[in-house]
Amino acid sequence: MNKKVYELINDQINKELYSGYLYLSFADYYEAEGLKGFANWYLIQAQEERDHALIFRRYLLDNDCPVVLGAIAQPDMTFTDYLGPLEAALEHEKYVTSLIDNIMAAAVKAKDFRTQQFLNWFIDEQLEEEANASEMVSNMKLFGGDARSLYELDREYLGRVYTQASPLAGA
Repeated sequence: MNKKVYELINDQINKELYSGYLYLSFADYYEAEGLKGFANWYLIQAQEERDHALIFRRYLLDNDCPVVLGAIAQPDMTFTDYLGPLEAALEHEKYVTSLIDNIMAAAVKAKDFRTQQFLNWFIDEQLEEEANASEMVSNMKLFGGDARSLYELDREYLGRVYTQASPLAGA
């Protein structure tokens, strides 16, 4: 595997684990605020980010590349309203998309077709992640100011169930 592609993928493992920490901190914020549905949503997001790290890890191992884990930074965001974590999540997902795009660009430059194929799942996943995050921001802006509507949103997000990422199903 091309050295640059390898380094970016290995770094992505740690970035995905950080994303899990970040979303766990969002879940904790909403739990403390009494919004168990929002907490559930972000607890599941944290699990998905861990899954993403494991998918990248498995890809490196399957390609006989060592995995080097680094320290995971502590999330340091604080919030004063319910919208804050949602907007932070949308910005974070856009950042993660840029990271995946950078790995793809390096794979294209290296003519690493196997990695390009592998990354297609993540490109599709990021489209979904950004769309979900954007919808949550819009929903909060539209309905979060009304207690009954906020309650309904919270109940909706409480119904979300974790589903293991498809690339892990065969692992």
